Amino acid sequence: MKFHLIIAAVLLFITGCKKDNKEPPSSTITGRIIYQGQPLSVRSGGVELELWQYGYQLRNKIPVYVKQDGSFSARVFNGSYKMTLLKGNGPWADMPDSIDVQVNGSVTADVTVDPYFIVHDVTYQRSGNNITATFRLQPVNTSRTLEAARLYIGQTTIVDQNNNMANASLPANQIPDFGQPVTITAAIPAALQNKDYLFVRVGVKTNGVAELLYSLPMGMSNK
Repeated sequence: MKFHLIIAAVLLFITGCKKDNKEPPSSTITGRIIYQGQPLSVRSGGVELELWQYGYQLRNKIPVYVKQDGSFSARVFNGSYKMTLLKGNGPWADMPDSIDVQVNGSVTADVTVDPYFIVHDVTYQRSGNNITATFRLQPVNTSRTLEAARLYIGQTTIVDQNNNMANASLPANQIPDFGQPVTITAAIPAALQNKDYLFVRVGVKTNGVAELLYSLPMGMSNK
């Protein structure tokens, strides 16, 4: 009896080891969120894509988070996937259609979106302990209206509405006609005034949309 129990335990151990030693996924899906071929900048980890693999009885989504420069990457097994944007998650109109992605090794799959607003020609100037951003806003999808434009100041390259040490907001009723220069000034907080560098970024907020569309973060010498 004891001999049979020992054999059963050994078989369970071997089976468990086989499961634990299953090869991890080695293929890669990479891409960017783009408009007119150019990547769009967002809040780091704030925008999510979903991958669904078909051909299996049970299907689980694979969440893929977009970096602040608009790029994304996911390690997957080879196979056929559907890639979708999470509804209501980004600063663009919902995209009901999915994208078919066939993976065999590494594949690139950019996602074209229809943003509500984009930011152009951003420049920054420091005067004393203030930073002024100058930029232009362009409406793209006019199904929603502009809420505000914002300037963020942070200590690291990750700077956005959730990660900043100072910010300033300009409501839509104080923003000139689209295409005209917009300026926003924010005070540098005391905690950053003696640092070697600080980082700045402009965001545009659409009414009824949680996530902003941003310019890329820019580092500024603080000396």
